Amino acid sequence: GPVGGESPIRFIHEAAKRIARGEAVVAAICGAEAQSTATKAERAGVTLPWTPFAHDAPEPLRGANYQKPIATTLGVAKPVTVYPFYEAAAAAHWGQTPRQAQQESGELWSRYSKVAADNPEAWLKRAYTPEAITTPTPENRLIAWPYTKLMVANPMVNQAAAILVTSLAKARAAGIPEDRMVHIQGGASAEEPRDYLDRDQYVESHAQNAVLKVAMALAGGHGSAFDAIELYSCFPVVPKMARRTLGLGADVQPTVAGGLTFFGAPLNDYMAHAACAMVRRLRAGARLGLLYSQGGFVTKHHALVLSREAAAHPLAQDTNVQAEADRDRKPVPAFVTNASGTGTVESFTVIYGRGGQIEHGVVILRTADNARALARVPADDTATLAHLMDQDRTPVGSTGAISTAGDGVLEWRVA
Repeated sequence: GPVGGESPIRFIHEAAKRIARGEAVVAAICGAEAQSTATKAERAGVTLPWTPFAHDAPEPLRGANYQKPIATTLGVAKPVTVYPFYEAAAAAHWGQTPRQAQQESGELWSRYSKVAADNPEAWLKRAYTPEAITTPTPENRLIAWPYTKLMVANPMVNQAAAILVTSLAKARAAGIPEDRMVHIQGGASAEEPRDYLDRDQYVESHAQNAVLKVAMALAGGHGSAFDAIELYSCFPVVPKMARRTLGLGADVQPTVAGGLTFFGAPLNDYMAHAACAMVRRLRAGARLGLLYSQGGFVTKHHALVLSREAAAHPLAQDTNVQAEADRDRKPVPAFVTNASGTGTVESFTVIYGRGGQIEHGVVILRTADNARALARVPADDTATLAHLMDQDRTPVGSTGAISTAGDGVLEWRVA
């Protein structure tokens, strides 16, 4: 299927709906990732003896394919440099200093790592302290402020999972014991605009909110009804936003599998592993489970509710809640590539090289007439970079001067 971390949950949900419509009896959802082998082979100059794509197979599209050219120019057209925009904006919206936001991220990620440490299928089986996760070191380098290597998804894995979905009648006919059955209660899907610069803001995801509200309704109205939860964890801001929508505290147990940093497999298939782990958790005694998945650049969202008990209602077929997500969307500012005067920081990140050096900062600005622009902060502008990375005061909302560099790219300097 298309590239996206939400795809396993989408396929499981679609399989269940087809079975409920009588169009299928048994469905198999299979996924695998071999980026570890593929990367090692490429570095060694080895051609792997894999079956080639069909000659007419479309090239898989990723989030970068939908972004504006200036985003690519500035290096903010890939997940690791886009999610920090949500991180900074959301933390400011929640009234957190950057230090407080980083502490929450470290504590949350530490809980993911502890689950992975006990999961024999995880790629990185080690429990990390919050400090070990958030503190930059040569082994845990900063990639894009404020994210270190241990705060981002780990694609260098070889992992696979498969799931069978069938009807209750077929399961009983096959002799599956009732106490081994896990039932699909329902779920929902929605999306954000593919180009993140065409969104209304970066403090929340309307699509995420919409699908999680459906999940809560299926659980009786509140996120605390779930005994087991898997919150997608490509970057810390995603589960931090999700747990707030669910009404859950900072001490939430966010995973049954271990998360995308420590369990691994973020390209497409992590949530298939999470679904398997959720089935095991429900069979072990949990009553109600939530699988929340996401793909793209906070783009594609899908939630699915599983339980030990069969649903008291037929499985809903119309599960797209795009209209609900769009209803909450505010006007989107015009995007400009030419601007001058004063610019106010809407969000930002600072991009680092593999050797630990700052390459440049990138700010999303609002101009004096409320248009949106991307601007660079050069590596030699140490005052502005220090302002952006101040741990005790957010730069979101601060103002500075917009200029145009010799290469035609906008630059921003703090006032």
